Amino acid sequence: MSFANIKDFTGTMFDDRRPSTHEVLAELIRQRDDYADGPTIPKLVKVVDESGLICTFDNAGTPIMAKKTARSYLKGVMDVFLPAGYPHTVTPDYTPYQIYDSLQAFSSTIAGLLSSRAVLQGFGVGDSASSATAAVLLTVLQEATGRLATILFAHRHGRAIEPECKFYRFLADIVNDSALFLDILSPALPPYPKVMALCGAGVLRALCGVSGGAAKASLSAHFAKNGNLAELNAKDGSQETVISLMGMLVGSLFVQFVHGKAAVWAWMVILVGVHLWTNYKAVTSVQMRTLNQQRMVILTQAYFGPENTILRPDQVAAREGILTPVKANTNVRFASKPSDIRLIKGFVDAGLSLKGFIIVDKCDNKPMAPMIFMRKYTSTKIMLQAWIEASYNRQADAKFWIGLTKAGWDLETNALETGPSIRLVEDNVKVE
Repeated sequence: MSFANIKDFTGTMFDDRRPSTHEVLAELIRQRDDYADGPTIPKLVKVVDESGLICTFDNAGTPIMAKKTARSYLKGVMDVFLPAGYPHTVTPDYTPYQIYDSLQAFSSTIAGLLSSRAVLQGFGVGDSASSATAAVLLTVLQEATGRLATILFAHRHGRAIEPECKFYRFLADIVNDSALFLDILSPALPPYPKVMALCGAGVLRALCGVSGGAAKASLSAHFAKNGNLAELNAKDGSQETVISLMGMLVGSLFVQFVHGKAAVWAWMVILVGVHLWTNYKAVTSVQMRTLNQQRMVILTQAYFGPENTILRPDQVAAREGILTPVKANTNVRFASKPSDIRLIKGFVDAGLSLKGFIIVDKCDNKPMAPMIFMRKYTSTKIMLQAWIEASYNRQADAKFWIGLTKAGWDLETNALETGPSIRLVEDNVKVE
């Protein structure tokens, strides 16, 4: 009996339907009878790709191309903007995120046109007393302050963006919308405050670029399942291009009819409100599998508490806070500054070789919030165990770790630390 023939008969994930049980049994009996007369040979029956069926073959081996239907044409259009093999090549939360992300981009584009008009007015467009040189110098100042802010922000918060990518993705849109309001406000300000407002908007927009770009890269890595990160990013760019074009088309008609300060401000509030709401829905729909401190708090509270269960990533995502994260009762943190090293005096023999970490909870014999010092080359699982011991003064059992793996959590990626990593290195010393 040829297993390949049975598999072809029962169908693949690209078939429109799967046969009934009676049909499968009938085919198995037929193949059993055929096998009694002699072995079977594999037979080419169809050709498929990630998008579905391409053709089938008749008994003579002649290819019969699949018929084009309205559904197939629609799927062909969707394939231009979606990763190959969608939805099987992306995580389940990719679809709701992209829907809300597209809606937020549409409203942001329209709001951006209103602010762009205000910026041009702030630069002196339409004012005979303004000069092109002054406008250029103002643009240079705005760009310079924005780029300096980019460097400082990346240095200060770069390490925290990946573990807290949902927060920084939402933060990017908050600062971007703040920049839009400064742009709208700038034409009504005197010269020097106007310069400060436009430079402030440039700084906020630069922060949005760093925060949003880095967070989206982390989210894309989360969505990609089959090593298709590059394609996923490319298709995301195609989606944004179409949405932006649609937003500019509608926005061009929109700015023709929206004039006057009251109307502009009213519509800006509405558009920014829609923008922030859709962004919030987008980031809350993401079900990250890495364990940062907030997700560890939610998981351990459920496991050590009355629920006594291991939550799945989707269940934890429903309880996550974006701007107000869920926190533990104790403020546990990992050592991240050189000045923290002085705290380990007297703790150097506190089980570093045995556990792989040291928990310091006293400073000058006074209680302090637990601080964790990790040994170099320790695994992420050991880091998670150190965090649990520092937070609850207990160790997690084997059932906990097995449950995390079965639930789909990523125990390999370090998402607990949001700052520089301080590591302890030990060496064998001969005892006299």
